[in-house]
Amino acid sequence: MKYNENDFYKKDLIFKGKKIPYYLSPLLEKHGFIHAFFTKNSSEIKLKFISNQFKKNNKNCFNKQIHSNKIIFGSETNENNLLMADGIISDQINQNLWIYTADCMPILVADLKTKIVASLHCGRRGLENNLIKELVKLLKKNGSNRRNLLVAIGPSISSKKYTLDKDLFNEFKKKINESNSFFNNDTHQKIYLLNSENKIELDLKKYAYYQFLKENINPENIDISNKCTHISNNEFHSHRKNKTKKRQWSFISN
Repeated sequence: MKYNENDFYKKDLIFKGKKIPYYLSPLLEKHGFIHAFFTKNSSEIKLKFISNQFKKNNKNCFNKQIHSNKIIFGSETNENNLLMADGIISDQINQNLWIYTADCMPILVADLKTKIVASLHCGRRGLENNLIKELVKLLKKNGSNRRNLLVAIGPSISSKKYTLDKDLFNEFKKKINESNSFFNNDTHQKIYLLNSENKIELDLKKYAYYQFLKENINPENIDISNKCTHISNNEFHSHRKNKTKKRQWSFISN
């Protein structure tokens, strides 16, 4: 159950003579799931042009993200009437499930057997609201077995750059209502660090990983990118660093 981040494969999409870099989860790639974690160059291109480079004639599914635990199905999405949610699950063939992030975690999930896929936009508030638990519950309800689920957590902010004051951190602790193992000094599960500026560094990716373990997802089926959107700002939009409203896209296709 040791937490580990790793290198994702980097590739380039060529669009109108311009390179659009993106990253692939080794785990999802190994099992043949079409997906991508894009860099900031993707934010200026319409989704239909990006998706056509991967899989033609798919429906592009996306929503209006609100830092909640609400998850909808691909067939419910409509670009002319965006629903408010932070996750999408495929329920028909030929769906691209899109999310956009600029420090929060883009999380892509795939079922090896049923080929159902899902995408999540998950930050601190998504973790507080048990977004991951809600996803696993809905996937199970729709025929997935936990042992068949693959998870890829894409480029997002690292604990070193995600700091909270003590009041906000204590509010987070109260809301998640977890065991003391995540807050004890002597455990490998610890998800925070008090830095020299008396701020709390909170590890969102690590806590998301443990939330998936708590839902009985095999740790060998969880892939975590080592890219930090704040540190790698030349590649990614970072709201914490630049207060930008721009986002980068990620998607998975069934």
